[in-house]
Amino acid sequence: MNALVSTAFGSYVVDVDEEVVLGPADERLIPAPLLDLGLPLVLATAESGSTIVAVVDRRPPLVVSKDAGRTWRESGGGLPPGKAVAIDPENPDVVLYAARNRLYLSRDGGIFWRSLAPELPEIEALAFS
Repeated sequence: MNALVSTAFGSYVVDVDEEVVLGPADERLIPAPLLDLGLPLVLATAESGSTIVAVVDRRPPLVVSKDAGRTWRESGGGLPPGKAVAIDPENPDVVLYAARNRLYLSRDGGIFWRSLAPELPEIEALAFS
């Protein structure tokens, strides 16, 4: 599974399974417009089906909804402040979170997170590709 990651110094393709940067990408992502969630301090959002994940400017840095925003739970205790988030369109339990220069992956809807090995320039946006 690959992700497209736009940084301050260009875009990269990252293999999230092998945890390696495959190389530079031709396209540059523009951060997606924020979803209107009625939540305070939202920095970035992503949705897939009824799953919504929002990066918030507080601790923990994520909130997750599995019911299209009717209810929310906090996620990412212990993660650093965030910049961007993406949800795998084929499996909404797979979530990719970007801190300043590192990616974090959850395969269980944001309950447990693991840091990926690559360290990148300052991350601005990301998406599964």
